[in-house]
Amino acid sequence: MTNPWRIEARALILLAVPIIAGNVAWSGIAATDLWLLGRLGSDAVAAGALALNLFHACLIFGMGLVTAAAPLIASERGRKLHSVRDIRRTVRQTLWAAVIYVLPAWALLWRAEPILIAMGQDHALSAQAGQLMHGLQWALLPFLGFSTLRNYIAAIERPLWGLVMMVVAIPFNLLVGWALIFGKFGLPPLGLFGAGLASTLSSTFLFLGLAAVVVIDRGFRRYHLFGRFWAPDWHRLRAVGAIGLPIAIMLGFETTVFNASAMLMGLIDKESLAAHAVAIQIAALMFMVPMGIGQAATVRVGLHYGAGDVRGVGRAGWLALILGTGFAVATALLLLAIPYQMASAFLDMKDPANARTAQLAVSFLSIAALFQLVDAAQAIGAGVLRGLQDTRVPMFIALAGYWLVGIGTGSFLAFPLKMEGFGIWLGLASGLGTVALLLVIRWIRRERLGLLKLKL
Repeated sequence: MTNPWRIEARALILLAVPIIAGNVAWSGIAATDLWLLGRLGSDAVAAGALALNLFHACLIFGMGLVTAAAPLIASERGRKLHSVRDIRRTVRQTLWAAVIYVLPAWALLWRAEPILIAMGQDHALSAQAGQLMHGLQWALLPFLGFSTLRNYIAAIERPLWGLVMMVVAIPFNLLVGWALIFGKFGLPPLGLFGAGLASTLSSTFLFLGLAAVVVIDRGFRRYHLFGRFWAPDWHRLRAVGAIGLPIAIMLGFETTVFNASAMLMGLIDKESLAAHAVAIQIAALMFMVPMGIGQAATVRVGLHYGAGDVRGVGRAGWLALILGTGFAVATALLLLAIPYQMASAFLDMKDPANARTAQLAVSFLSIAALFQLVDAAQAIGAGVLRGLQDTRVPMFIALAGYWLVGIGTGSFLAFPLKMEGFGIWLGLASGLGTVALLLVIRWIRRERLGLLKLKL
């Protein structure tokens, strides 16, 4: 008899690997942005950190909103494998939700400079961040469109094209950024504004490329995703909002904790802020794997959930947690072993002006190693619960863990106890640990809590 655990493990890995690779490629795009800014100097890195933190707060919220497509499509496929109409409805209305969301988000991001000044950030750095944002903010809509289509192809278990587009976008982003920032190929040097504009062009490239794939490829074409796009479907739009908004708010709590930590670093000094940006980027690269496993688990759990297979739900969720936390142990050991070498990828360690920034980045990476395990557990715990379309309670767990525990502890350690940036990172670790513990407990108690009752 075929082992169902082996079958599930194979399906999960085959789905997760392209998603993970796509996440790493996405992080690679962000890394190239940071690398290009580093060529402009440490002030540009610090200003970029401020702008990117504000932008990513809006971006991650929007990505949480469009994530609703994955569990909705997966559960529909579990219920009826060859469903077309309901999947098309979900994709269209998720794109509608993205358009509705970006309009106020654009208005907010346009005011990045005064917002950062109001938060107590350096006026000169805030002005530079504002320049970058005026080119960057327009990336929001095309990237959310790309994320919607990527959730769609993942939910029908054909995620490879998302990876292909991400990989192709890395050299595209690097080339366009280099040309616009430094004025190559006859273009004027646009500096920080050019860096933001390059990201907008890269996001547009991603969306148009994946849109072309789903229109041309025979397996995707049968869904006719863009036909009668403007026809309203209020019932499905409400369903997207009911599942997606709590995910968006939860991810918003998580992201804004890291944004708030960057703002707190800015209150300490420029070196702490730049070191924080480098350490966060490295930790984010490591996080792409458990995040991808969590995304794959949402689909696998959602398929079993739609089919009413209680045992299948359990197998998919537990395998994801085991794989993700196992990888996290390995990355924690790597961060402890070679932190200096990792930081040197983003900083010129031979430049005396970067000495203190480098020292701080290495110290922050030691804490990042400690919270790799809990960061993986919270990401995958949230993913398996999303497969059950359980998003509201995890949202409140995120609020308590990230803000009350994480920022509360970090602020107390950083300022009253004068631990500065090291204290802020300890606070981040405590917040992630709290959320991870509560989400895994909720997953363990899923049957007692009635989470396996299918919502049709």
